[in-house]
Amino acid sequence: MRGREHSTFTWNDLLIAVYIAIPTYVTNSTPVLLGGGVPIDRGTNFIDGRRIFGSNKTIKGFVSGLVLGTLAAAGEALFFTNRSLLSVGIVASLGALLGDLIGAFVKRRLDIAPGNPLPILDQLDFILGAVLLTSPFLPVTVGAFLILMIATVPIHLAANAVAYLLGLKRRLW
Repeated sequence: MRGREHSTFTWNDLLIAVYIAIPTYVTNSTPVLLGGGVPIDRGTNFIDGRRIFGSNKTIKGFVSGLVLGTLAAAGEALFFTNRSLLSVGIVASLGALLGDLIGAFVKRRLDIAPGNPLPILDQLDFILGAVLLTSPFLPVTVGAFLILMIATVPIHLAANAVAYLLGLKRRLW
């Protein structure tokens, strides 16, 4: 008798991925729509003489991303009737923003100008930040992690293309 075959991903993996993805994607896309203004680094250079994050990472973008990510998490908590998803979503939103800042920091150290591409890092920095900060509160399965990594790249590229076509971004990347 053959053993029961298992699929690579379970419904639980998919639910965990959705719980993290919704507030994270909202958070990550918000600064494109509502950002601008004073840069988070306020024009300060790091010890290497380059900007810490660059002019595209702004206080307004960070705050608006966190607020709308939190609202998305609240909607998710209501939809799934699970109050704990609110805190998970807030932490995921904060993780997405911090992951994006770390990505910008790395790009500045590599002397890549704000807005110029660094493939893979550009698509995954925010989702990795969200997963890292969320994992103590919502155990992220290997399946959920893989779903997030695989789905995020094409979703991020498509979102950038739409934002570019709508005139919300100056560059396709």
